[in-house]
Amino acid sequence: MTFNSLNHLIHHTRERFARLGRQTAGQAMRRPGVAAGILLAAGTLFGAGVGFAGTHHADSQQAQLDATRTQAQRELNALAARLGELQAEANRLNALGERLTRTGQLADGEFDFDKPVGVGGVGATRDIAPSELRGGLDQLESQFKASGEQLSVLESLLFNRKLDQEATPSRMPIANSYVTSGFGGRADPFGGGAAFHKGMDFHANTGDPVLAVADGVVSYAGVRSGYGNVVEIDHGNGYVTRYAHNSRLLVQVGDLVRSGQQVAKAGSTGRSTGAHVHFEVWTDGVVVNPAKFLGQAAIKRG
Repeated sequence: MTFNSLNHLIHHTRERFARLGRQTAGQAMRRPGVAAGILLAAGTLFGAGVGFAGTHHADSQQAQLDATRTQAQRELNALAARLGELQAEANRLNALGERLTRTGQLADGEFDFDKPVGVGGVGATRDIAPSELRGGLDQLESQFKASGEQLSVLESLLFNRKLDQEATPSRMPIANSYVTSGFGGRADPFGGGAAFHKGMDFHANTGDPVLAVADGVVSYAGVRSGYGNVVEIDHGNGYVTRYAHNSRLLVQVGDLVRSGQQVAKAGSTGRSTGAHVHFEVWTDGVVVNPAKFLGQAAIKRG
C-alpha cells in the first residue's frame, strides 16, 4: 500500500466516524455509556492513523537530512584532497626557494621560509560559500604553478652560473705560497736577455701538492719540452690551465677533477732552476695573465 493510499484510507475513515458521531449524538442522552465507548474507539483509531502518518513524514525528513549530510561530506573530502595537493606544492616551492637561497649565496635571514608571512585586515567576516572556496583554491593553484615555473627557470640560471664560476680559474694552484715570477716580459734566467714568460711561478718545495684551480677534465698529462711533467685541465668554457715542472703526476687524461683537488706534486723537471709551480691560463687558445683570475693572492711576491 502506498503512502497516498494510506492517507486516503485515513481520510475516508475520519469521514465515516464523523457521520457515525452525528448519528449517535442524539442517542447519547439516552445511552451515554454506548456513545462514550463509540467515541473513545473512534478517537483511538484516528489517533493511531495520524501518529502513523507523522512517523512516516519524520522518517522521510531524516532520510533527506542524511543524504544532505553525505553530500556535504563528499564535498569536504574533495576540498581536503585539493588542500593536500596545494600543501605539497607549497612544500616543494619552499624547498626550491631554500635551494635558490643557498645557490645564490643570499645573506642569512634574508629569506626565511619557515617564518610566517605577516597579514592583516579589518571589517566584519562572513560565511564563505563552497563555490567561492573552490574558486579561491583554483586561483591559488594557478599562482603556485606560475611561481614554480619562474623559480625553476631561476634555479636553472643560477645553477648554470654556479657551474661557470666553478669552471673559471679562481684559486691559487698551491696553498700558502707567493709569486716568484710574474706574467709577461722578464730577463731570461738561463741565457740572459729578454724573454716572455707565459705564466706565473709560485714558490714550492718538491712534493708540495699542486691543486686544480677550477673544475674540469684532464686533457693532457705527460712531458712537454721545456715544461717537464705537465698537467693540463680543460674547464669546458674556453679555459685551459697548465701546471708545469712537477715531480710527479697524480691524474691521467680523461679524469674529472674538482676545484682544489691535488693533481700533481711540485718539482723542478724540465727547464727549471729549482722547485716551483709554473701556472698558465689559456682562453680560447690564447695565453692570458693568470693574475686577473687569481685576484690579490696572485699579486703577493716573496
